[in-house]
Amino acid sequence: MVITIIGLLSTVVVLTMADPRGRINSDADRFAGRVRAARDAAIISGRPMALWVSQTGYGFERRDAGQWQDVDEGPLASKDWSGSTNARFEGVSQLRAVFDSVGRADQALDFRLARDAQTIRVRVSLDGQVKTGE
Repeated sequence: MVITIIGLLSTVVVLTMADPRGRINSDADRFAGRVRAARDAAIISGRPMALWVSQTGYGFERRDAGQWQDVDEGPLASKDWSGSTNARFEGVSQLRAVFDSVGRADQALDFRLARDAQTIRVRVSLDGQVKTGE
Protein backbone atom coordinates (compact mmCIF):
# COMPACT_ATOMS: atom_id res chain seq x y z
CA MET A 1 0.00 0.00 0.00
CA VAL A 2 2.75 2.48 0.95
CA ILE A 3 4.71 1.61 -2.19
CA THR A 4 1.60 2.21 -4.31
CA ILE A 5 1.08 5.65 -2.75
CA ILE A 6 4.75 6.54 -3.24
CA GLY A 7 4.51 5.40 -6.86
CA LEU A 8 1.41 7.52 -7.49
CA LEU A 9 2.97 10.58 -5.85
CA SER A 10 6.15 10.12 -7.89
CA THR A 11 4.09 9.99 -11.07
CA VAL A 12 2.30 13.22 -10.16
CA VAL A 13 5.61 14.96 -9.41
CA VAL A 14 7.17 13.85 -12.70
CA LEU A 15 4.11 14.90 -14.71
CA THR A 16 4.01 18.36 -13.12
CA MET A 17 7.74 19.10 -13.22
CA ALA A 18 8.64 21.82 -15.67
CA ASP A 19 11.05 20.93 -18.43
CA PRO A 20 14.14 23.08 -17.73
CA ARG A 21 14.44 23.80 -21.47
CA GLY A 22 10.79 24.78 -21.51
CA ARG A 23 8.21 23.60 -23.99
CA ILE A 24 7.26 25.35 -27.14
CA ASN A 25 3.62 25.06 -26.07
CA SER A 26 4.42 27.38 -23.14
CA ASP A 27 5.61 30.08 -25.55
CA ALA A 28 2.52 29.61 -27.72
CA ASP A 29 0.17 29.72 -24.72
CA ARG A 30 1.83 32.84 -23.30
CA PHE A 31 1.63 34.52 -26.72
CA ALA A 32 -2.06 33.60 -27.09
CA GLY A 33 -2.91 35.00 -23.66
CA ARG A 34 -1.15 38.28 -24.32
CA VAL A 35 -2.81 38.65 -27.75
CA ARG A 36 -6.21 38.09 -26.13
CA ALA A 37 -5.38 40.78 -23.55
CA ALA A 38 -4.40 43.23 -26.32
CA ARG A 39 -7.60 42.48 -28.22
CA ASP A 40 -9.63 43.05 -25.04
CA ALA A 41 -7.75 46.31 -24.41
CA ALA A 42 -8.75 47.52 -27.88
CA ILE A 43 -12.40 46.74 -27.13
CA ILE A 44 -12.40 48.28 -23.64
CA SER A 45 -10.52 51.45 -24.61
CA GLY A 46 -12.29 51.85 -27.95
CA ARG A 47 -8.87 52.43 -29.56
CA PRO A 48 -6.95 50.18 -31.96
CA MET A 49 -4.13 47.96 -30.69
CA ALA A 50 -1.50 46.50 -33.01
CA LEU A 51 0.38 43.24 -32.65
CA TRP A 52 3.73 42.64 -34.34
CA VAL A 53 5.62 39.36 -34.57
CA SER A 54 9.27 39.03 -35.59
CA GLN A 55 11.47 35.97 -35.70
CA THR A 56 12.92 36.81 -32.28
CA GLY A 57 9.91 38.15 -30.38
CA TYR A 58 6.64 40.07 -30.42
CA GLY A 59 5.05 43.19 -29.02
CA PHE A 60 2.11 45.54 -29.05
CA GLU A 61 1.41 49.15 -30.00
CA ARG A 62 -1.50 51.39 -29.13
CA ARG A 63 -2.88 54.24 -31.18
CA ASP A 64 -2.52 57.51 -29.28
CA ALA A 65 -2.97 61.04 -30.65
CA GLY A 66 -2.94 59.74 -34.22
CA GLN A 67 0.34 57.83 -33.86
CA TRP A 68 1.35 54.29 -32.99
CA GLN A 69 3.14 54.09 -29.64
CA ASP A 70 5.01 51.02 -28.39
CA VAL A 71 3.58 49.49 -25.24
CA ASP A 72 6.77 49.37 -23.22
CA GLU A 73 5.56 48.41 -19.76
CA GLY A 74 3.21 45.98 -18.11
CA PRO A 75 1.94 42.69 -19.50
CA LEU A 76 1.86 43.96 -23.09
CA ALA A 77 5.50 45.10 -23.22
CA SER A 78 7.60 43.60 -26.02
CA LYS A 79 8.78 40.06 -25.31
CA ASP A 80 11.48 37.87 -26.83
CA TRP A 81 10.66 34.24 -27.51
CA SER A 82 12.21 32.11 -24.76
CA GLY A 83 15.41 30.13 -25.19
CA SER A 84 16.13 29.17 -28.77
CA THR A 85 12.50 29.57 -29.88
CA ASN A 86 11.91 31.55 -33.06
CA ALA A 87 8.96 32.40 -35.26
CA ARG A 88 9.03 31.12 -38.82
CA PHE A 89 7.26 32.84 -41.69
CA GLU A 90 8.23 33.87 -45.19
CA GLY A 91 8.24 36.92 -47.40
CA VAL A 92 8.42 39.66 -44.74
CA SER A 93 10.63 40.58 -41.80
CA GLN A 94 7.67 41.12 -39.48
CA LEU A 95 4.00 40.16 -39.27
CA ARG A 96 1.49 42.75 -38.10
CA ALA A 97 -2.22 42.84 -37.30
CA VAL A 98 -4.35 45.65 -35.91
CA PHE A 99 -7.33 44.99 -33.62
CA ASP A 100 -10.13 47.53 -33.97
CA SER A 101 -12.50 48.73 -31.25
CA VAL A 102 -14.72 45.66 -31.64
CA GLY A 103 -11.80 43.20 -31.53
CA ARG A 104 -11.53 42.36 -35.23
CA ALA A 105 -8.09 42.00 -36.78
CA ASP A 106 -7.36 43.74 -40.08
CA GLN A 107 -5.63 40.58 -41.30
CA ALA A 108 -5.12 37.01 -40.16
CA LEU A 109 -1.68 35.85 -39.05
CA ASP A 110 -0.34 32.33 -39.53
CA PHE A 111 3.17 31.28 -38.52
CA ARG A 112 5.12 28.55 -36.78
CA LEU A 113 7.08 28.65 -33.57
CA ALA A 114 10.13 26.39 -33.60
CA ARG A 115 12.61 25.24 -30.98
CA ASP A 116 15.02 22.41 -31.63
CA ALA A 117 12.88 19.63 -33.15
CA GLN A 118 9.59 21.04 -31.80
CA THR A 119 7.25 23.18 -33.89
CA ILE A 120 3.75 24.47 -33.33
CA ARG A 121 1.43 26.39 -35.61
CA VAL A 122 0.01 29.70 -34.34
CA ARG A 123 -2.94 31.44 -36.00
CA VAL A 124 -4.64 34.72 -35.23
CA SER A 125 -7.97 34.84 -37.06
CA LEU A 126 -9.87 37.87 -38.34
CA ASP A 127 -12.22 37.69 -35.34
CA GLY A 128 -9.19 38.07 -33.05
CA GLN A 129 -9.13 34.49 -31.80
CA VAL A 130 -5.77 32.78 -31.31
CA LYS A 131 -5.37 29.08 -32.04
CA THR A 132 -2.28 26.98 -31.44
CA GLY A 133 -1.52 23.49 -32.67
CA GLU A 134 -2.15 21.83 -35.99
